[in-house]
Amino acid sequence: MKTIALFLNHPKCSVQSGNGIIKALHSHYRFKIFTKHEIEDDFFDDVDMVCFPGGFGDSDSWDILFRTNRKQILNYIQNGGRYLGVCMGAYWADADYFNIMSDLRVEQYIRQPNTDTKRPHAKEMNVVWDNNPDSLYFYDGSVIIGDESKFETVARYANGVPMAIIQDKIGLIGCHPEAEKYWYDSYSWMKKHWKGSKHHLLLDFVNRLMEK
Repeated sequence: MKTIALFLNHPKCSVQSGNGIIKALHSHYRFKIFTKHEIEDDFFDDVDMVCFPGGFGDSDSWDILFRTNRKQILNYIQNGGRYLGVCMGAYWADADYFNIMSDLRVEQYIRQPNTDTKRPHAKEMNVVWDNNPDSLYFYDGSVIIGDESKFETVARYANGVPMAIIQDKIGLIGCHPEAEKYWYDSYSWMKKHWKGSKHHLLLDFVNRLMEK
């Protein structure tokens, strides 16, 4: 069973998102948790993928959160390690942060042309995942901007821009396939949108990324 190193720092990389990711993947993968605190130099030696979940806050907290472990994380990725970023974690792959994408930028979906929302708050978002119409939990999610010949697009937003992509060993997802029912129950306007778990989408995405 392969191992995923999951970064948690609530609420920036939230316990809710982390727990959802674990529930979606635990039948196929084992997890080891790390935080902003110092890790051992060999922490990533038995790790097959590093994962950064979503959360509340702004991406500018990156400098503080990774002041201690940035070098180890980047060494792991630059030596061929896999990276999974969900929402906030996807933003952190951008050139302003870990800078691990090739000629791509990660930006806010709400600031793109012809979007179906201009507000960042929680909502159910129409997407197309592997050419199949679907919907996912959204909270100020990211979009990947760049030459699509340089990555595999797994899912798109309603306006056609990439929402979930894989480039080499980097996988980014703007929405939240790890979302659970209580996420929807937390907002009166979201309760009606719960149609069951989308954990299978995340598991399929991670399985593909693990093949890289």
